[in-house]
Amino acid sequence: MKPALLLTACVLLLGACRSQAPRYPVEEVRLSGETLTDNSQLALGPEQVRALFRQALESSKRFELTQGKEPGPRRGWRLTLELPFTRELLKDDGRHTYAEVGATLVLERFGGELPERYEVVGLGEIRLGAETPEGRREALHAALESALRQVSESAALQLAALERDNVGLVRDLQATDPRVREFALRALAERRHPAAAPLLIEQLKSNEAETVRRAIGALVEMRTPGAVPALIDLSKGKEVGFLQEIVFALGEIGGAEAEAYLFTVAQGHDQPAIQAAAQQALDTLYASRKLATPEARGTTPADH
Repeated sequence: MKPALLLTACVLLLGACRSQAPRYPVEEVRLSGETLTDNSQLALGPEQVRALFRQALESSKRFELTQGKEPGPRRGWRLTLELPFTRELLKDDGRHTYAEVGATLVLERFGGELPERYEVVGLGEIRLGAETPEGRREALHAALESALRQVSESAALQLAALERDNVGLVRDLQATDPRVREFALRALAERRHPAAAPLLIEQLKSNEAETVRRAIGALVEMRTPGAVPALIDLSKGKEVGFLQEIVFALGEIGGAEAEAYLFTVAQGHDQPAIQAAAQQALDTLYASRKLATPEARGTTPADH
């Protein structure tokens, strides 16, 4: 085949593959937060932001807006968009001003055995061309559009991860795109796949509190005993509120090492609130262990 014909065939094949990519039904698009209703910097009303967001979803070619249409065979998603902040920051050693817009998108689906909920984030960042009211507004609008594209792309990646099998997700843990790795890890953790545990434990070392909290939550869901030493190490020097979260997580995971640590904290920590939290976590651990016995489950040998 001639090079030109080969190139044409490849382009057509790529286009066909893209057209076959699943499109996720969206039943409702919601807006949330004060930044969308009262923002003189952005100078856009909620309906204008909604229109921009719908445009970003449609441009991604991965979503189908089904509001007002006959329901299809697949359950649709409800998307809730929030803009936590719009701001200007000096960067490049104070030489340039940037407009930044943060976006948080919550994906929810109902009607199955359990409701589903996922969250993705985006950050639009544009350097100001002119430090005038018009220049600032233009930069913020461009940053907003960038953030909306990011959350639309991330939402598609998150939903794609949910549909992949475990073999594909484990492979995705080595992807060059950090978003693909993150969503693969989320899906594997939700399925309690053992490949997720070491990576979640590694995330406990992150400098971002939200990343650490998500990792703790996933490790608790997976009941990962190997996370106990890392959680105990993480507890050192933490403020009271965060330490309470770690203590309760250890009570949920359980095991001899967690029990010994909680007993020590409940007996001798210098903060009464932490002592009380550790005792409550111990009570949870004891109760779950009691319920795990054959007698508590009503499965004594006489029952068989």
